[in-house]
Amino acid sequence: MNRRRFLMGSTFVGAAVAVTGCATTPSTAAMAPTGPRLDAGFEDLQRKTFDWFAHVTNRSNGLTPDRWPTESFSSVAAVGFALTCWPIGVERGWMSREEARERTLTTIRFFHELPQGPEPTGNGGYKGFFYHFLNMQTGHRFGTTELSTVDTALLIAGMLFAARWFDGDHPQEREIRERAQAVYERVEWDWAVVRPNRITMGWHPETGYIPADWNVYNEGMIVLLLAIGSPTHPVPTTVWDEWCSVYDHSWTDVWGPKHLHFAPLFGHEFSHMYIDFRGIHDAWMREQQAEMPGFDYFQNSVRAVEAQRKYAVDNPMGWAGYSQDVWGLTACDGPGDFRQVIDGREREFFSYSARGPGDRDDGTIAPTAALASLPFAPDHVLTWLNTVKARYGAGVYTRYGFLDSFNPTLTQRDGPLQHGKILPGIGWVADDYLGIDQGPIVIQIENHRSEIVWKTMHREPNLVRGLKRAGFTGGWLDNA
Repeated sequence: MNRRRFLMGSTFVGAAVAVTGCATTPSTAAMAPTGPRLDAGFEDLQRKTFDWFAHVTNRSNGLTPDRWPTESFSSVAAVGFALTCWPIGVERGWMSREEARERTLTTIRFFHELPQGPEPTGNGGYKGFFYHFLNMQTGHRFGTTELSTVDTALLIAGMLFAARWFDGDHPQEREIRERAQAVYERVEWDWAVVRPNRITMGWHPETGYIPADWNVYNEGMIVLLLAIGSPTHPVPTTVWDEWCSVYDHSWTDVWGPKHLHFAPLFGHEFSHMYIDFRGIHDAWMREQQAEMPGFDYFQNSVRAVEAQRKYAVDNPMGWAGYSQDVWGLTACDGPGDFRQVIDGREREFFSYSARGPGDRDDGTIAPTAALASLPFAPDHVLTWLNTVKARYGAGVYTRYGFLDSFNPTLTQRDGPLQHGKILPGIGWVADDYLGIDQGPIVIQIENHRSEIVWKTMHREPNLVRGLKRAGFTGGWLDNA
């Protein structure tokens, strides 16, 4: 399975691996919430979405399912997001430090000891990388999924955040720091550079390296910076130079203010969950200062959100529900892969797929796209939250926050659905929550309200090393 084909393709096959024994109730709060208070809607949303991770993550090994309640394999990126959620829960008073420490150490120990090797079965990874999807019980490779460089990077980012946040003298906190660093240091990032100055997206034991590389503006910045910053297997800084050399392919004002465009919003959110790009500039960004003073990668994401809102207002394909207040296209579940005539017009729909301006658009809106953009556009996201809850209510907002996606255009179906159901007065609604969509909601709400993830990562030496080696200067980085 090729990660890019998985995201951009149109078919997702549900797994049949039970999430056994992973249900739990979060601990009684051991401390009062800290930080500024948000609108009550965000308070409720963040807590409910956090509770999803606490409920579904396997307590015996720390694995978080890719989706739930559909039985599923584990997503290693979702595990990284869960590791990030536990300290947030402590900060908010939703989980005791003791429980967060126990969950974190269980997870990091499991990945530290997970077998690695070139064989296609019986291992969780190879060369320090991990497979995209793992069996929920054994942690071994699920099916023929790929060894994923980006999903490994997101897992490692969660571990490194935990290592910095658990900074006490407790023996378990020292072990968290030691084992997280050990897992990071054994990743052979240089092994993944198979074409000049480019890191491959992944590898299969059956067929070798994936032909796609991280060489267009997207969520891959976290991959490159962790690889450049590695103390044991670093890649050359020319990898970052190559990354920036193709920005002309992405630089556009077609969908809004001029910015580095990547159609689905997750490309503008995932790396920003862990890296505070405000006020820091690499060589390419420094060149932009004469024309656009203060422009940085954070402001680029601000513009990407503006572009998505403009696209929703323009609504070139005429989908129901799109407006300046209801927007948000990214990778998410959809109703299925089929065509259907609606109001005299043939429409094409997709199941799990990336969506965005200039790419696929089938009228499916993903709450995570807007909600994980809270730091970039707080007023617009608050309006989105209030509008969607008022308009679609309990059909989309439930016990664990927002279901993965909804589509107001598809109000009836002539045949079977691959995912979700049709709800009267709403349209199609997904029936699952996805870990990689839930995590950014919790994390980005917290970055907006207290900046705890960003500030903690300011003192993460491996990330700081990667940023400085890649040529970033300015802002908080000059004092790191």
